[in-house]
Amino acid sequence: MSADRETNHDMAATDADISFLLAEAADEVEIGTAPYQAVLRGGRRRRARRWATAAAVALVVAGSTGTLALAGGTGDDARGVRTAATSPSTPEKRHVYAPQRTELARGTDRGKGWSVLIEVWGAPRNEAEARTQWARMGEYGDTPFGARGSHDLVGRQWVFVRTISEGGPSTLVLETHIEKGEPYGGKYIAAKSVSLKTGGSTGAGAFLRLVIGKVAPTAQEVTCTWRDGATAKALRAAPGTMLTSDVVDLIRPVAGSRVDWFVCLAPDYGDRSRAEARVTKG
Repeated sequence: MSADRETNHDMAATDADISFLLAEAADEVEIGTAPYQAVLRGGRRRRARRWATAAAVALVVAGSTGTLALAGGTGDDARGVRTAATSPSTPEKRHVYAPQRTELARGTDRGKGWSVLIEVWGAPRNEAEARTQWARMGEYGDTPFGARGSHDLVGRQWVFVRTISEGGPSTLVLETHIEKGEPYGGKYIAAKSVSLKTGGSTGAGAFLRLVIGKVAPTAQEVTCTWRDGATAKALRAAPGTMLTSDVVDLIRPVAGSRVDWFVCLAPDYGDRSRAEARVTKG
């Protein structure tokens, strides 16, 4: 017998053996009704895994862009994909219709307590919000200086600064606005000298012992210099500094404000008719 015939014989025998074994196995199998519920559950599990994968991809995309990506378009709900979009914060949450208030500094002078209070109105995003804010400002007694109408409020934070002396009413000493998107950095500073009405002369130009102003959040030190050469330095307050006692000459963040604020208090002597302030560190 040739080698080819032996090889073919061996192959044929192997095929026959396999066929026989398959036939025996088939005889032992009981054919019954398909397990419908099990099949259905298996299909549901596969669909659930696909939906979970699609949702996970959507969340990854959202995390990389800063906004919530929608997982698909029309018909997603029919496939079980639930989409949601983040809504912008409300005017109330942005403090457009009521200001945030921060006590910037407090002290005692001539036996009377005094403090500096700052109100910050959130920036309206459109004229509808601005019209409502304009009316609410009137209720608070706040008048935006230089604004010709509510349209001038859009995109601006408005700030009102008041001094309060013990036993007396509050006094509006500074009103300003903070532009949206304006880069406040470096040596930026804007300040005003005001009188501390706790005693002594309060006439025009006299006893302007208090300097109040705004600076970039990076400022670490502000130096105030009065006409006769007297100086005071406002330093950056440690995080979490509370006004539990006399606290002056500090740079602090103010709720709602994109810039930080400071107060300098002059010694009670000399020429206080004029003062200058500049950022000396930061």
